[in-house]
Amino acid sequence: MSESDQQAAARSGRARARAVADAVLYEGYLLYPYRADARKNRSRWQFGVLGPVDAAADGFGEESEMSGQALLDVAGECSLRFAVRFLQLQHRGVRDADDAPVAELTAAGRTWLDWDEAVECEIVLSPRAPEGFTAPIQIPGGTDVERLGDPAGDPEGSIVRTRCDLDGRFELTVEPDDGYLRLTMTVRNTAEPATDQRDAITRSLIGAHLIVEAEGAQFVSLLEPPPSAEAAVRRCTQHRCFPVLAGPPGDHSLLLVSPIILYDHPEIAEQSPEPLFDSTEIDEILTLRVMTMTDAEKAAARTTDPRAARIVDRCEAMTAEDLARLHGVLRDPHADEVHAIPEIPLGTDWWDPAADGAVRPESDAVPIAGVLIRQGSRVRLHPSRRADIHDMFFDGRDARVTSVHADVDGRTHVGVVITDDPGADLHEWYGRYLYFDPDELEPLDRPGK
Repeated sequence: MSESDQQAAARSGRARARAVADAVLYEGYLLYPYRADARKNRSRWQFGVLGPVDAAADGFGEESEMSGQALLDVAGECSLRFAVRFLQLQHRGVRDADDAPVAELTAAGRTWLDWDEAVECEIVLSPRAPEGFTAPIQIPGGTDVERLGDPAGDPEGSIVRTRCDLDGRFELTVEPDDGYLRLTMTVRNTAEPATDQRDAITRSLIGAHLIVEAEGAQFVSLLEPPPSAEAAVRRCTQHRCFPVLAGPPGDHSLLLVSPIILYDHPEIAEQSPEPLFDSTEIDEILTLRVMTMTDAEKAAARTTDPRAARIVDRCEAMTAEDLARLHGVLRDPHADEVHAIPEIPLGTDWWDPAADGAVRPESDAVPIAGVLIRQGSRVRLHPSRRADIHDMFFDGRDARVTSVHADVDGRTHVGVVITDDPGADLHEWYGRYLYFDPDELEPLDRPGK
């Protein structure tokens, strides 16, 4: 693979991993029916929440840390690149023309609600050798004011978005284990203890996870480790997260340390055009339910959050073909297997002209032990049905296939001539073949030859 191809593959792998990480980041962000007044949306932020110190013990929030262990197979010089990702809660407060807080405001033809939004945060730690270190996580708070109404006239109200400071720490420890390096990756919220539940969530790291990229080394699958790593994998421990290989199959350079347990090489289904955020979502069912919402309910969802508005708009614009794709994909579990040629459709009677016209004994083929046997294929004979007394004399003899036939009962018969028969050419000239069932033949040609 050329250097440019390697770089393109690396970019593709990163994009794939990031798409899955984004799904993890927003899992549970907003639940159906996507309205602020829905009871389900009174308790959001379901996964990967790291609360301030003692928030869990005080009953105000979640534990303050997550920690995952993974194995790194190092062959020489290597480096690791860490990206710590999470959401920062941003409160969207609504104020009227007198600057008084209100729960709802209609201005400039649009309705605004008091609501908690989120800001994506990412701390990228520059590539470094696999050695222990500690890095701070500091996200500043702030306040942004958006005036509502005619810019040339008196304001009709305002939107005030506020964020609290976030403080945390990333820690890496490295130790050898059976020829591998065991990485312990910890993300910790170091904020002061919270005073109540509201204070706890506003200073939490939400949807926290890690993307780790290795150069010059490979991560070991914790789900399907090689035999040499099985004992070391059993010694790995996880707390509130689980590391999985995040690149495409065969790529062991990317790791996703996720608060949701995933399988190795996860990917977003191509049939899923837009995230629905609802935890354990089933796209088709949720889409159908959104399409059955009343106009008033859809309006309430659009008012709640811009992401909810996109979901409603996308569902309303779906075509029948779009909806059919959400139903899933039918995959043939035997798609990689060798099939007979021709393949006559099921239910087609032998007397049907379509079946008769599909048969070509001189070019048809039948799979035997994963090899397509057709005219010219070399086989070894192992007669077992003893249809003829002479069959015993053909056992172990090599033969050349001349034709493949199917009878009206659905059985396949393979015509052959004995390779070392002096009269083989003559037999083939006037069509005097020996016939055997496929299970009486042993292919002598390599698969795919």
